[in-house]
Amino acid sequence: MESRALHLLLGMLRAGLVVEEREGRVELTESFKMALRYRDLIEAKLDFAELVAGDFVGKFTTLLAQPGRFFEQARIFDLFSYDRCFDSTPENLAMTRRWMRFTTTLTKYEAQACIDHHDFTTCRRLLDVGGNSGEFALRICRANPRVRATILDLPLVCGIGQEHVRGEPEAVRIDFVSAGAAPADFPKGFDTICFKSMLHDWPDGDMVEFLERAYQSLDSGGRLLIFERGMVEIGASQMPYSLIPIMLFFRSYRSPEDYAWHLDRIGFRDIKIQVIELEMPFYLITAVK
Repeated sequence: MESRALHLLLGMLRAGLVVEEREGRVELTESFKMALRYRDLIEAKLDFAELVAGDFVGKFTTLLAQPGRFFEQARIFDLFSYDRCFDSTPENLAMTRRWMRFTTTLTKYEAQACIDHHDFTTCRRLLDVGGNSGEFALRICRANPRVRATILDLPLVCGIGQEHVRGEPEAVRIDFVSAGAAPADFPKGFDTICFKSMLHDWPDGDMVEFLERAYQSLDSGGRLLIFERGMVEIGASQMPYSLIPIMLFFRSYRSPEDYAWHLDRIGFRDIKIQVIELEMPFYLITAVK
């Protein structure tokens, strides 16, 4: 590129703390070298944000004032089109793989935060409802060799998930079970049931039904675990570009007290709430049957 363009680019990269000049050389900063260890996460967030940035830029007023119309028009809801997760066509598979790439990469890193804050050592049989590619269960199984996990999700998701974990040493301890589009009876025989970044996709009535199904399915003394993003809050600094896709769902995120109230009413006891600060607050909610 010509010198003025190079000068502009290097200025942007310096301002972003990506590069610095040392003795006449332009080099990556040490902090950016450290960030590059998470290159898959950075690229997934950039790709996801770029894909739906038009919804934010072009339909922001509609998002705020006419949520029903936004739901009909926004590209993000075409991407997360769960009705495409039943018939195995090339188009449906391509669309499902596309959004599963984003959710799997986010889960790869979010799962570790959950594992760091919850003791899975007593868990033997885990049911991950809406477990997606199996990445969350894979991380739990890797950290806890005595855990056997079952993923309950939509048919195409299960097929892609089986491909995802295939070849991993933990794959022999991870099973996939296809489910329908609406809450239904869960398989039984589990001492732990997880909902990871899944319940916010569902309206209150379905969410409560999922929790009730989990209570019925759990072994006596079994533990329920909810790991969800909290409600979107704007603090002193502006929200980063990478959170645009998350922000578009701002009406979907509930307070932990909403979940705790329903858990108590259903019959769960020893309800605990932990706040884990990642790119935004996550809530780790546990309860015992």
